[in-house]
Amino acid sequence: MQIIKDLKKITDLSLALGFFDGVHKGHQAVIKNAVNFAKDNGLMSAVVTFSNHPHCYFYDVAPKYILTSDERAKHIAELGVDYLIELDFESISGLTAEDYLKDVLVKYFMPRAITTGWNHYFGYKKSGNVKFLADNSKKFNYEYFEISPQKEASVNISSTAIRNYLAKGEIAKANSMLGYKFSISGEVVKGKQLGRTIGFPTANLIYPPELIELPFGAYAVNVKFSDRLFKGVTNFGIRPTVSDTKLTTLETFIIDFDQDIYEKTIEVEFIKMIRPEKKFPSLDALKTQISLDIQTSLK
Repeated sequence: MQIIKDLKKITDLSLALGFFDGVHKGHQAVIKNAVNFAKDNGLMSAVVTFSNHPHCYFYDVAPKYILTSDERAKHIAELGVDYLIELDFESISGLTAEDYLKDVLVKYFMPRAITTGWNHYFGYKKSGNVKFLADNSKKFNYEYFEISPQKEASVNISSTAIRNYLAKGEIAKANSMLGYKFSISGEVVKGKQLGRTIGFPTANLIYPPELIELPFGAYAVNVKFSDRLFKGVTNFGIRPTVSDTKLTTLETFIIDFDQDIYEKTIEVEFIKMIRPEKKFPSLDALKTQISLDIQTSLK
């Protein structure tokens, strides 16, 4: 997949429009429709999105994302998309829906098809919507596809719903809507190595500040390293038993694992929240709880 950050002409595309934070099951349905149309008609497919959420421009604040920009691109690429076109929202924010359609989408991409979700809006003051795209399809010679809401347990799948589940530690519900496991990837950094002194060495990651924060606590996780999958227990929080700072840490004990992975990249997939973070009266009490957490994570 080619990532394009500046407008340039790439014509006869099958487009999927949206911000796609999370690339959840609803987003996947939109993108797959665009990809399938392209394959069926000998075309190339493209996702047209923005480098930052529109809230960054309108409200001078970004929502807490589900995926980093790199992870979002990776998930989109896995769906078979040929081009990821990341526009600068500020540069087009003043365009009416008609101008955006005519002077951006049609002028540069000459789409043969456009696919969006059922609740897609665009243009100045949200002047464009699914009806607008459908009504203009013959004028600009494209087929339009509106994807109905996807549901999980009778609830509409949305990035907002997923963020709410993650913020409450309801990992299984979030993962079910995502269609994959919420995860954090990064390079293992050195901490204070306190876990090693109590028999539970941990791999520490920096939690991306732009992502939605999970509740402080212990989590059952999978750890991907070097094309292998390991079970583990992750603590996210401030380690109140062994630290008097308020700095958050993401520390993972990898079960049945004994390798030096400092400065190596791992991915921690969250499966379920085991318990909230708490302060223990002693290190022995903490060690006992970690052992119990490991047993719970293996069930």
